[in-house]
Amino acid sequence: FAVDCRQAKVMGQRGGIEWTGVTWNPVTGCTPHSAGCANCYARPIALRLQADGQPNYRNGFAVTCHPHLVEQPLHWRRPRLVFVCSMADLFHDEVPEAHIRAIFEVMRRADQHVYQVLTKRAERLAALAPSLPWPAHIWAGVTVERNDTAYRADLLRQVPAARRWLSCEPLLGRLTELDLTGIDWVAAGGESGPRCRPMDLDWARWLRDACAEAGTAYFLKQLGGWPDKRGGERAVLDGRRHAARPMPVPTRQLALPGLDFDD
Repeated sequence: FAVDCRQAKVMGQRGGIEWTGVTWNPVTGCTPHSAGCANCYARPIALRLQADGQPNYRNGFAVTCHPHLVEQPLHWRRPRLVFVCSMADLFHDEVPEAHIRAIFEVMRRADQHVYQVLTKRAERLAALAPSLPWPAHIWAGVTVERNDTAYRADLLRQVPAARRWLSCEPLLGRLTELDLTGIDWVAAGGESGPRCRPMDLDWARWLRDACAEAGTAYFLKQLGGWPDKRGGERAVLDGRRHAARPMPVPTRQLALPGLDFDD
C-alpha cells in the first residue's frame, strides 16, 4: 500500500488505498505473520508517527487498542466505504475479544457505511465469526499472498458474511492452490517500497483469469515497484485497467457517492 506517512491513520482519513474510501483504526500495531509481512508498509509509518509525537502511536507499532476511536463511524453522516484497521490486524491475538465485539457493534449500528474487514489471522476470524454480527454492509476479507496462505480462503468461507473478499497484495506468486468459490472480490497488487519484491505479470494474469472463470470481481491496484508503484491509471494489464468491485447487497449502501461497483 502507498499511504502518506504524515497522516495519522487512526483518524479516519483518506489515503492512497485505491479500493477503499477512508481508513478507521480503533486498533494500531501488529507483528509479522506470513511472507507478505516482510516489508510491512504500516510499521515505518507507525514509528515515524511515534517519533513525531502522535499520541495514538505512543507505543510505536506494538498492538494498541484505541477505545476513544471505536465510535468514530457513528459521527460520519455521509456514507463511506471504510477499510477497518489499515494500521493493524483486528484479529491479532493481542486484541481483546471484547474490543473486537465493540467494533462490530459500532459497525452494525453505523449502517450508513460499508466496512471492509481484512485479516491475516483467518483462524481467529473463523472462530469468532459465528458470534459476531454480519449484516450486509460488513464485508469479511483475508489476505492471500501466495499458495501457502491459500487456505485462508477456505476459512473465510466459514464466515457468514454477505460479501467475502481477498487482498492478494503483495502478490508473491501464482495462486494455483486458491479456490475462489464463494469469494465475491479480489483486490491484488504488486509490492512497493525500497525493498519491494517484484510481481510477475503472469501471476496477475492468472488471477485475473481465475476471477473471470469464478465470476469474482477483480481489482488490480498496482503493478508494484520503487519509487514508482505503477498504480491507478498505470496499473494496466494487457492494455486494460481492472477496477471491478462487487455489487453491495441491496441496502441503502447502493447510494454510496463516488463509487462504481461495476467492471
